[in-house]
Amino acid sequence: MDLAEFVVQAVLIEKRSVREVARAHGVSKTWLYELLRRHREGGLGALAPRSRRPKRSPTQIPVRIEEEIVELRKHLAEEGFDAGPDTIRTHLASRHRGVAPCSISTIWRILSRRGFVVPEPHKRPKSSFVRFEASLPNECWQMDVTHVELRSGRVAEVLNVIDDYSRLCVSSRAFSTVTASDVVTTFYEAAAKYGFPASVLSDNGAVFCASARGDRGALATELARLGIVFKHSRPYHPQTCGKVERFHQTEKKFLEAKAKSRSIIALQGRLDLFCEYYNSVRPHRAKKRRTPQSAFDERVKAKPAGAPIRDAGEFRIRFDKVNHGKVTLRYEGELRRLGIGRAHNGKRVVLLVDDRDVRVHSVHGDFLAEFRIDPKKIYQVRST
Repeated sequence: MDLAEFVVQAVLIEKRSVREVARAHGVSKTWLYELLRRHREGGLGALAPRSRRPKRSPTQIPVRIEEEIVELRKHLAEEGFDAGPDTIRTHLASRHRGVAPCSISTIWRILSRRGFVVPEPHKRPKSSFVRFEASLPNECWQMDVTHVELRSGRVAEVLNVIDDYSRLCVSSRAFSTVTASDVVTTFYEAAAKYGFPASVLSDNGAVFCASARGDRGALATELARLGIVFKHSRPYHPQTCGKVERFHQTEKKFLEAKAKSRSIIALQGRLDLFCEYYNSVRPHRAKKRRTPQSAFDERVKAKPAGAPIRDAGEFRIRFDKVNHGKVTLRYEGELRRLGIGRAHNGKRVVLLVDDRDVRVHSVHGDFLAEFRIDPKKIYQVRST
């Protein structure tokens, strides 16, 4: 028995006054009189709590707007695009002459009520992150490789390059396996369209950073020649390249919304379609709901320093043994063969490398040969 039924019975059965019962149980006399009226009209069943929902709500969102929100949510989700309340509100504003008919919180409540929002566990608060963003377009490009499974079960590699400031995807290319030369080619293609960046940020993958193999790397060599600063995240810390890592997730969500691609060519077609939407249509939360293309176009572009950069990566010392008259040296990701001469077979040598200039000495200090590396050739001819 709940309190409402109890106080009514106290008045009716015990014949106590309303004032006395209300005072004894700490309830309002007005409420008790209302309960007695409802009991006379409908018995004990009428004492059950009633809905507090108002009979009319002048500010309630119109049904047609609610249906439009649901339709937008379904369409964006089916296409694999971002379908959050912020994005839906931006699309609504474009449909209604630049003014959204409801707030983000209203859209969220509608989606929750209609079963589109799935509760998630509490995440690390955003206030705990140390956030960095470039201040100009082309101030920094982030690049990374991700993997996408094809219909045959074969895994393709996708090289993504985005602008740190605007989040513009300057390139998204699919390969069977990304090589160092693919990275350089993709970089030059993107630069031809959007201009050269002042710096590039990547992880320590072998296609970007070849120091583990005793090489400067093809991309690092090209960037240094152009006066572009090359930066790397520390090992096992993908958060440094967080913007391109987050882009991977958005891109894969789009790809997974449809059947897997049959081939690399088909996958590239879908990547091109996604990038066109992502750059020019999709409002980006980090850019105050502007598109990456508009954010990229609105400011003056940063440029490389201009003068070639000389860094520690240019200078190397390599110990080798002459085999069949040759020694090997990795340059720009390719293994070059330097002809010393068969007369020196089996001799231990030291290679002093200054970018393209290589001097070869015996371990006892005797000068043997000098080379000027030709990047277009595998077999190198001695200069002296």
